[in-house]
Amino acid sequence: MDLVSVFLFILGLVIGSFLNCVIYRIEVKKSFLSGRSFCPSCKHQLSWLDLIPVLSYILLSGSCRYCKKRISVQYPLVEMATGFLFLFLFNPDHFIRSSYWVIIFSLFIIIFVYDLKHYIIPDKIILPAIGVALAYNTFAVLTGDFSPSYYFQTLWAGTIPALFFFSLFVLSRGKWIGFGDVKLALAMGFLLGPNRIIVALFLAFVIGGIIAVGLIILGKKHMKAEMPFAPFLLLGTVLAHFLGNSMINYYLHLN
Repeated sequence: MDLVSVFLFILGLVIGSFLNCVIYRIEVKKSFLSGRSFCPSCKHQLSWLDLIPVLSYILLSGSCRYCKKRISVQYPLVEMATGFLFLFLFNPDHFIRSSYWVIIFSLFIIIFVYDLKHYIIPDKIILPAIGVALAYNTFAVLTGDFSPSYYFQTLWAGTIPALFFFSLFVLSRGKWIGFGDVKLALAMGFLLGPNRIIVALFLAFVIGGIIAVGLIILGKKHMKAEMPFAPFLLLGTVLAHFLGNSMINYYLHLN
């Protein structure tokens, strides 16, 4: 691993620590743009020694230095995930494009964790994600990276799944799917375009169905239990981003 890769991974760990802060501050309805970090249990202000990504968690054995309460494993997992995100997605030779994907997937990490914990996709995160996707697509057209026709295809790729999800939301009165998932489908289409969005949605429903059936068989959930769908949509998005074109080509070659 070269020095650039090491730097990107460490930068990702630091950003991951910030994402954890954002998740917690949204939970308690506090601004994540100001104020010092503190222990969620005892509210003691944390020193820099308590805030070293991953390393502090290991050195403190996963407990607060002051009140000894357990620290959620969410913190090092989010930091590690963001570190690998920066390592695999950021390319200094394509600074703007890779910065765009890093920003989008960082927002998606927040949505993944928050929806998993609270069954809610916060507007403070999904609306900026939609805005960033639209702004980048417009920029890509102006710079010649996207053709105008592909730009309009991305608009339809977001609108059609969002309308489908909205119909499910209305028909079920919010029992089958949340309105946040409607907005997330819109963002996914803008990001992935007309082909990979199909792959993402297919994978989301398949993976979600398999896990739901598995949880029911294991007795962890019952048939009418509520499950967050955003994590499956986001997992489908990640897989479609990296493997979508290969999966489409493989399918076309089979026919």
